[in-house]
This record gives sequence, C-alpha cells and structure tokens, in this order.
Amino acid sequence: MNRHLLTDTPQGNAGPDEMLEIIRGLGFVQLDSINTVARAHDLILFTRKARYMPTALKTLYEQDRGLFEHWTHDAAVIPMEFYPYWQLRRVRDAIKLQKQWKNWRRDGFEAQLQGVLDQIREQGPLSSSDVGKDEKRGSGGWWDWHPSKTALEYLWRTGALSVVGREGFKKRYDLTERVLEKSLSDATNSLDVEATIDWCCNGAMDRLGFATHTELAKFWAHVTTAEAKAWCIAALARGDLIQVQVESADGSMKPAFARPTLPDDAGLDAEPTNRLRVLSPFDPALRDRKRAARLFGFQYTVEMFVPEAKRKYGYYVFPLLERDRLVARVDMKAFRDKDCLHVKALWPEKGVKWTPARANAFEAELHRLIDLAGVSKVIFEDGWLRLGGVLTEP
Repeated sequence: MNRHLLTDTPQGNAGPDEMLEIIRGLGFVQLDSINTVARAHDLILFTRKARYMPTALKTLYEQDRGLFEHWTHDAAVIPMEFYPYWQLRRVRDAIKLQKQWKNWRRDGFEAQLQGVLDQIREQGPLSSSDVGKDEKRGSGGWWDWHPSKTALEYLWRTGALSVVGREGFKKRYDLTERVLEKSLSDATNSLDVEATIDWCCNGAMDRLGFATHTELAKFWAHVTTAEAKAWCIAALARGDLIQVQVESADGSMKPAFARPTLPDDAGLDAEPTNRLRVLSPFDPALRDRKRAARLFGFQYTVEMFVPEAKRKYGYYVFPLLERDRLVARVDMKAFRDKDCLHVKALWPEKGVKWTPARANAFEAELHRLIDLAGVSKVIFEDGWLRLGGVLTEP
C-alpha cells in the first residue's frame, strides 16, 4: 500500500501542488470518462487526499502545464518533466498506428494530416468536432471515427499535437510547439532507447517495490517484455537488483526482482490507515489485474461490456479497501437529477464479516464522497447487503 500512496490517512491540502506530488509518486493517473460516481482520475486522487476537488487537477493540467496527456496502457495525465521519456512511445506509436489504423479505421486519415495541422496552426486549439466538417460522422465508436478525427489522434500520439485540456471530456488539441517549452518539443531531440528503457524500468521498480520483468514492462506500457527482462538480468549482474520470493494471497511463492534495500524498507512495517476507502476500478493498486489477484486474492473484472443478464456484480463496481485488505465491492451510482448517491448492492469478500463497525465506516466514507459525486445524500436500496453479508459482531 505504501508504494501506491495508500498507507497514510487521506488528509491535508489538496491543491495543484499537492496533486502534482501525488501524480509524480504514482507515475501517472489514468483518465476515464465514466462518471457513475466520479471519474476514475478524480476518485484516484480523492482516495489519497480527501479534500481533493476536480478544479485542482484542471488547474494543474490546463493552466500550470504541470502535466501532459498521453498514453500508458490507456490515456493518462503524466508529470511534464517525464515528457522526454515518451519520445520512444511516440516513435513506436507512429509505426504501430499507421499499420493498425489502416485496417481498423475508416480510410483516408493520412490524407488529412497536413490539413488538420494547417487548420490548428491558423485557428488555434480545436476538438474533433471542429475538423473534417464535410466528412460523414460515424456511430461514435473508435472504429468509426471520421478521417480527420483519426488524423487528430494520430498527430497527438506521435507528437505533432498536444492535448491542452478537455471540455466535458472532449479533448482540445494544439501544436506541440506552442504548448511546450522548446527544450521539450524540439523535433531534433535525439532518441536514446537504452536511457528510456533504464528510466522506465527504474521508475516502475521504485513504484512497485518488487516485480517480475513482465510487470515492469506493463507499468508504463512503453518497453517490451524482452527489453524489461534484459534490463533485469543486467541490473541483477550489477548488484542493482536482488531476487526475492513473494508470498501470494493463496500462500504460494513467486519469484520477483527488488532493490537490495527492500528488506530494510520502513514502508514494509508501516501500518496502513484503518479508514475504509472506495477505490476506482482503475486505481494504480489494482490496474494490473493479475498482480492484484495474486497479491490480494481479489479477482476483478469491469463488467460494463458484459450483457446485464450475465453480470456477476454490476456495470461499474467499486472495490473497498480497509488497511491493506480489499474487503468488499459495491455497486452504486450518483443520480444527480435526484441529488442522491444510490447504493444498489454490496458484496463482502469471502471470509469478511460485515460488522457494525465496517458498516459505520462505509457510511462515513460515502458521506465524505458525496461532495465529489455532486450530490447531498445517500440512499440504500432494500436488500443492498448481499451474499451472506449479515451484520455480526467482530
């Protein structure tokens, strides 16, 4: 929990400076549009600073330019000082996307690249609705973008454009040369692949504490598993890493790499806060589903794409963290037109008793959360406590 900044009680100031410190510590924060209670990026930050409100992130990103937006395993906001290490990603995306998008997207986006650049150069920041106005609009799915929207995304992913903010959740793009300092945006900056691999693997190890080479590669989703494996072997030979055995939730042991200082890390003995917290399904502690299942015994699937009749839990279910244990998951939604946070169902995890103390802690957390959700009260549906979650004494 310490590496994911979940050990301390989430208190203290929550302005732009504090948010930058948190995002720097996490590495990045995933962006997501789903707003059943709060958007993923907002809930991730709220979980670590309970005074957080979205205006702090907007100020840090759009006004202070302390962050840039790009891709890890998904869209994310990332500290601006990390921008040079995304050059490898931009170069590799240029090759990959040209090949993939010829097959996955509508034809013709390459012919629109220069026209989109010229339009933004002349008119300033634009969104996808401002370009390709004579092109047929599609269904809205990523596979059916109009060619100029695909051109916008390609130019962003490969570095010619930068996202300068969002209206609602729609990205606005501008020329990178107008957004970033010249030292960052200069196209003549050389790409140092080995230095980037080293930075990525070191940064992932620092934020995970221990990891397999596959987990290191997945963290930023920049380097290949083969590159991460070679880095681990070389670091092990230099004495920069050691091999450790990590106990899984089921008692089995799995080998991993770690820093030689890990056994003496004070974070290992840090007692996590007993405050029960609602986690985003995309929280850094859970983002790697296989790692979360192995370490916490917590099997989680986002079921939004599962037909309702086949869902085990719900459309968008939130894990509940107590100390260093995931104790339940809850299906809830903010109905802003009715000014309420509606709790539909809660399932305690296997072996967890839903005691009065836990029930009180859960209600207290919901009442802290409602400001972020934009409502003023909490309503529980009849029969909301599920699967044997009977109130019992500890």
